[in-house]
Amino acid sequence: MRRAALSKDGAAEKDRNFVTALARGLDILRCFGPSDEYLGNAELAKRTNIPRPTVSRMTATLTQLGYLRYAENLEKYRLGPGVLDLGYRYLASEGVRDIARPFMQELADATDCMVAIAAPDGASMTYIQVCQGSGPLVLRLSVGSRVATGTSAAGRALLAALPENEREPYYEAIRAQNPDAWPEVQRGLQRAIKEYQQYGFVTSDGEWNRDVSAVGVPLILDNGGQVVPFNCGGSSLRLSRRILIENLGPRLKEVVDQVRQMVQGREV
Repeated sequence: MRRAALSKDGAAEKDRNFVTALARGLDILRCFGPSDEYLGNAELAKRTNIPRPTVSRMTATLTQLGYLRYAENLEKYRLGPGVLDLGYRYLASEGVRDIARPFMQELADATDCMVAIAAPDGASMTYIQVCQGSGPLVLRLSVGSRVATGTSAAGRALLAALPENEREPYYEAIRAQNPDAWPEVQRGLQRAIKEYQQYGFVTSDGEWNRDVSAVGVPLILDNGGQVVPFNCGGSSLRLSRRILIENLGPRLKEVVDQVRQMVQGREV
């Protein structure tokens, strides 16, 4: 049915700019859904009407690019973090950044910290919105800067808010990047998940960078279908753990709550 839709009236096939291989790859990704978490090449070939050898090459390519993950024990594929990351970037570009900016800047000015929104990219997080305070010890990162998913406040906020089964692809990417560091990173993630359950925010106290302390709060939309992580941080010389827990974390939660109300109000 999807293939038929693409070639309706032959329009797609007649368009010289139409890339059939790309369309087929997207067809494969569209096959996955809540009730079809794992699919094999034979099932994908049947659903898309694409020859099985072609499906096998495409799933291998999509796996290498991070858009699929292969489960050896099942001999099937599931969506990888690459697909999730595209969704987060799309959501962030569709108004959340603009809505959040004045609230973020107000917090940055009041605390002399950096406040940011990040989008995931496997083992890394990329800042897509940044507001800076004016103090001398403000963390100076900009849009496009990347931080580690496993040790940064933004990355931990994302992972703490995700369902357990959706965390695993990120864990795999983090583990693959630095296997030796994984046990310590994993312990930090477990602490962050407990913090989120207790406080509604997570911390990174000198773990991403020994000179930086921060808190992270996830913006959860669409009944948990979308998670956009916010973080607020600065120099560890002036941000003790007590300040993170009693001051910065609750204030960032307030900002995220304000943004959530604005976004939901716009959707009504």
